[in-house]
Amino acid sequence: MTQLNELSARELQIKIASRDASCTEVMEAHLARIEAVNSQLTALCTFVPDLAMDAAKEADKRLASGAQARALEGLPIAVKDLAETKGIRTTFGSPLFEDNIPAFDQLFVERLKDAGAIIVGKTNTPEFGAGSQSFNPIFGASRNPYDTRKTVGGSSGGAAGALAARMIPIADGSDLGGSLRNPAAFCNVVGFRPTPGRVPTHPTRMAWNPLPVTGPMARTVDDAGLLLSVMAGPDARDPLSLHEPGSSFREPTTTKASKARVAFTPDLGFLPVDPAISDVIATAPDVFRNLGCTVEADAPDLKDAPDIFQTLRAYLFAASFGDAYAVAKDKLKDTIIWNIERGLSLSPTDIGKAEIAQTEIYSRMRKFFETYDFLILPSTQVPPFDVEIEWVREINDTRFETYLDWMEICSVITLTCCPAISVPCGFTNEGLPVGLQIVGPHGSDREVLEIAHAFEQATKFSEKAPSL
Repeated sequence: MTQLNELSARELQIKIASRDASCTEVMEAHLARIEAVNSQLTALCTFVPDLAMDAAKEADKRLASGAQARALEGLPIAVKDLAETKGIRTTFGSPLFEDNIPAFDQLFVERLKDAGAIIVGKTNTPEFGAGSQSFNPIFGASRNPYDTRKTVGGSSGGAAGALAARMIPIADGSDLGGSLRNPAAFCNVVGFRPTPGRVPTHPTRMAWNPLPVTGPMARTVDDAGLLLSVMAGPDARDPLSLHEPGSSFREPTTTKASKARVAFTPDLGFLPVDPAISDVIATAPDVFRNLGCTVEADAPDLKDAPDIFQTLRAYLFAASFGDAYAVAKDKLKDTIIWNIERGLSLSPTDIGKAEIAQTEIYSRMRKFFETYDFLILPSTQVPPFDVEIEWVREINDTRFETYLDWMEICSVITLTCCPAISVPCGFTNEGLPVGLQIVGPHGSDREVLEIAHAFEQATKFSEKAPSL
């Protein structure tokens, strides 16, 4: 028999609603899996099994009283350690917050709880989410379930690893430069960066900034859509919040792809990509053609995007972490210090020019999507690398100066404010996962989920579990 922890969120939802499995039984299966494998992976950095089991028993009592099962009733979830969780340690991966226990839940966490999800702990992340390698001085590094010598990526790396290892069926993530898409690709799971405002943010110090977003992660696209249905929806406290209700994503994802116009690029025309990635990604266009799509080799002009992203990210880091830098610089890692100092060195003119240039990129991308419905490209420029390496210094003889340069295939897409998903695309000759990034026009979140689901169902790569 398939163990409960191996089932999808949708399958568990059906079992719980029909009383074929209790919330307690579902929780027991997932807690046992966490206890069995987390010591190998450090995917969860904080674990609260007693709280989770108590909540599962309360959910069973609620259902026994005749109450209807909610959207995520009894489903175990672990929250990224960058999001505040009431009464559960939240460190942001920083020694400055090593003993921090929030007195409130971030908005999306409130929504998860209201929908019946049960928090089992927190997922590991790099310090303040900086970098696509999930390690920090408090908990150490998260390791990849497909090869524990490799990284899970980041910054939602603990979440991706926990999903792949069948510890939890759903997880949240956040994405500035690729933090949902990169670890999803490295761990053969799904990571969806929604349109900014789709998942409202509260509290936040920079409510008008569209670059950082929160989104769903799961082992299947359909499960990601289910989780998004709870996380999404308007909230007046977020000025970027979209008005469409989250419930619009509640129904199972369909496989709409026929007649879609798809642009394919292996490298956006200017980025170095490891041959191990290129070889796998090259198989994707034929999958879409077999689905009835028209596929052409093309790419939007984003050659100026890396410098713009670096400027806006530096500005964000200086504004967000400048206070910590002023009083506790010695407790910050060097890459964060570099990012803050770069931000502090920017002039108002520098920031203004970057804002204007991003607007031009948005207009350019909107024009591109008048010809195409979707853009497909790699989610990463390299396969998972050794966990001891902090960041990639070189690809195909191209040397990088900063810890951000090697993941520009994601960060330049961030600037467009378009929804983008990473879906499993296959494996390298070494058995390491590769992700395909699918991008749609601004606001086309449902359409991106649908075509990603079609690709997933045609290829079945997501069904290959790691052999821990």
